[in-house]
Amino acid sequence: MTNPRVSDLTVTEFKELVRETVAQSLAELQGDPDEGLVLRDDFSEALRRSRREVRDGGATRSLSDVADSLTSTE
Repeated sequence: MTNPRVSDLTVTEFKELVRETVAQSLAELQGDPDEGLVLRDDFSEALRRSRREVRDGGATRSLSDVADSLTSTE
């Protein structure tokens, strides 16, 4: 089996090679750092409860409100 050289590729083949390489590199960089970890049972239940409350019309807060409450010095 011969190994093709970049100089032997067409422009279209070269562009596809670059696309595939960039996509693979981005996928590796954006991997899930929590992959393989398991949630504690109590935390998992708290998440389920929170989702039920929101689904049933419970109050939510915007991200900016949460951020403001965490950064306020009052």
